Amino acid sequence: MGELYLALIHAPVYNKNMEQVATSITNLDLHDIARSSSTFGVNKYYIVHPAQAQQDLARRIMGFWREGYGAEYNPDRFEAFARVSLVSQLEEVIEDIQTQQKGKTIYTVATDARLYPNTIEYGELRRRLEETEDVFLLLFGTGWGLLKEDMEKADYILKPIYGFGEYNHLSVRSAAAIILDRLRGT
Repeated sequence: MGELYLALIHAPVYNKNMEQVATSITNLDLHDIARSSSTFGVNKYYIVHPAQAQQDLARRIMGFWREGYGAEYNPDRFEAFARVSLVSQLEEVIEDIQTQQKGKTIYTVATDARLYPNTIEYGELRRRLEETEDVFLLLFGTGWGLLKEDMEKADYILKPIYGFGEYNHLSVRSAAAIILDRLRGT
């Protein structure tokens, strides 16, 4: 079975005016994506943010659940946060995975609500996860998504999640849960 990693990118990403910005780390994204990552067997969930103050905030939140009363009160939350790592940039994620997966190729899989030319279907990526020893890194952007040049650098771009109507702007934590279920759910 292939290995699956996830990175939540906070900078650089787009805002609603398609300007490059850094978004804030949110408590809900930390908790919910960590829990989804644990549920669906993600090896590691990376929070990518260059600002030290944002990393410190995330450490305080996670520290409550990793140590002391929070860890005792809710051991499931402790387990979920055990696979979360804070880094400043995506290159650190790749280096860390390369250290863990010596000699293996890491395929980056970008996610977006927009359709791109080198899109991979969920069924094809799931098949590769189930039938190969390949390593895949899912890239999720906060705000209004990953930069176009980062999308184009990815090995694959996962097909957008489509709902019932025209509206297509899920929270990143909802999108991550849906995608992980499609790739690893039963």
